[in-house]
Amino acid sequence: MVAVLVDRSGRVKEIMVGDTDRVSLPDIGRQRGGDRRFRGIRLLRTNLRAESGESPELSRDDLADLNQLQLDMVVSIAVGPGGYPGRVTWAHLIPENPEGDLWLTRDAINPSELEQEIEFDHFIAELESEYQRKSRRAISTDGTPALLAYVSTPDARPEDVHLEEMYELCRTASVGIVDTIVQKRTKLHPKYAMGRGKIEDLSQRAVQLGADLLIFAQDLQPGQLRAITDETDLRVIDRTQLILDIFAQHAKSRDGKLQVELAQLRYNLPRLSDRNTGMSRLMGGIGGRGPGETKLEINRRRARDRINKLEQQIEKLEQQRTLRRQRRQHNDIPIVSIVGYTNAGKSTLLNNLTLSTVLSEDKLFATLRPTSRRLELGRDRALVLTDTVGFIHDLPPDLVSAFKATLEELQDADLLLHLVDMSDDEFDARIEAVDRILDDLGLGQKERLLVFNKEDLVEPEVAQALARRFDALTISALDKDSFEALQLELERRVFARRQHQESYDIARE
Repeated sequence: MVAVLVDRSGRVKEIMVGDTDRVSLPDIGRQRGGDRRFRGIRLLRTNLRAESGESPELSRDDLADLNQLQLDMVVSIAVGPGGYPGRVTWAHLIPENPEGDLWLTRDAINPSELEQEIEFDHFIAELESEYQRKSRRAISTDGTPALLAYVSTPDARPEDVHLEEMYELCRTASVGIVDTIVQKRTKLHPKYAMGRGKIEDLSQRAVQLGADLLIFAQDLQPGQLRAITDETDLRVIDRTQLILDIFAQHAKSRDGKLQVELAQLRYNLPRLSDRNTGMSRLMGGIGGRGPGETKLEINRRRARDRINKLEQQIEKLEQQRTLRRQRRQHNDIPIVSIVGYTNAGKSTLLNNLTLSTVLSEDKLFATLRPTSRRLELGRDRALVLTDTVGFIHDLPPDLVSAFKATLEELQDADLLLHLVDMSDDEFDARIEAVDRILDDLGLGQKERLLVFNKEDLVEPEVAQALARRFDALTISALDKDSFEALQLELERRVFARRQHQESYDIARE
């Protein structure tokens, strides 16, 4: 088999000779074609297996090269009697197709007919123009356009629940999901997470929609990340990297920045030894921004040195927080810590209860550092109300470890106020996720007050039924008039218990 690469001026750039079935292409670079979308190169090859008088087939490799290298065209030429060119089959990319294919295949009697059928310069210019117009229409988002991939396995969370949370994570990270590809498998593919055929579909869909970012809804092993990156020529990140990116966007304090950098380094340390050019594409943008992004390609020794230094700096900050807590305890002010699933409304509640202006956004992980405010309850009674980072299902271990110091405020709390978004269909699963993390932190026995938020978004009968079922209070964090019962219960729980403890201590004396 003989193949040639021809540019748009008609110059032959490369000549390759292979065996009967295939030929290897030289490395022509894997960068995308920029605004033109296409590479500016055609691949023409002979086909020695086509029967006389029949159109030659385009192989899977031909179509993969067309798509992944963004070639202008791929042409397969049958070899006729005497070695003369016979029938021709050719294909070019198309921007959209209800059938799902990314290319259109045609045939001709011989190369001369193909040349007469199309005026190539005009044809490719019109095709690129149409490709760009439809690609822009396909991406109806202000965020970074990305594909979301999810492998649904029997032991995984319900597909709709997991994807809904991923959509919210992507929105928080300013990512616009232009398409979602789901594959059901008994377990993740050891190399690609998905089957290789589905990975090829992802690559094709990315070209069609103009997306160069692929997000996996589950965590990937370092080898899987490299293999998918090399196979698709896309920037590939997983769930943990997406969450790290969100933390990096929201880290404003020195403490928060140190914690984010530490989590990034811990996550990327096992990926440093075999980091290749594919991994380098993660630098900057979604999945690679924020504190620590310049550390992603340092060697293991320097990474470990940096981790040790960060741990020492964070330990000093922990000591400072300990001193502040001790001063509060010395002043005998009780502490109530607000816990709950991310985006449950914790910061909004803190603001409206204490008349504060803590950052409050309708995004996940808007709060990364503990924030404490004084809450006056009247009758010369007050307590310290603390807002904490939101919890999430299957919080990555690196984040649990890195942000354990952020949650250390919970150890000294007299009461945990567990805030739940009652308008969420999966609120019961989120309650379980928070309880599980509290158990992991050794706080399973800490006294808790369950409070359902966003009562304004559900029917009153539903709110009342949930309150009875869970022995909980219901509020709207946006409505200060709904706080009366909550404030009374906080006063009763905290100060009644303290009075009981004081009476017990006096009796013992």
